[in-house]
Amino acid sequence: MVKSSKGSRSRTRGVLTKEARERGMPPVTRYLQNFEVGSLVTVRLEASEPRGQPHPRYQGRTASVVRRVGRAYLLEFLDGGKRKQLIALPVHLARAGLTPPKGE
Repeated sequence: MVKSSKGSRSRTRGVLTKEARERGMPPVTRYLQNFEVGSLVTVRLEASEPRGQPHPRYQGRTASVVRRVGRAYLLEFLDGGKRKQLIALPVHLARAGLTPPKGE
């Protein structure tokens, strides 16, 4: 048997698939979003933009903004009682509570 791929985008058919009316590139305002330090954001992966995309296992995760790192944001959250940090571009983030995370 052939060994199955374990790449970063493996088993993400549902998470990285857009609905028919959402296909294509997102609006420019999604790229230009600003988040304050300490605000809560939800990781919402934008399938058409692979740059600055966190690992798909963090889809739907709510985190707090620690600081800005270049154009991206450093996020912090608890994962099973352990504090983790994540870097993501603003196109992959949404304000917590405003949009339901895709795939959940």
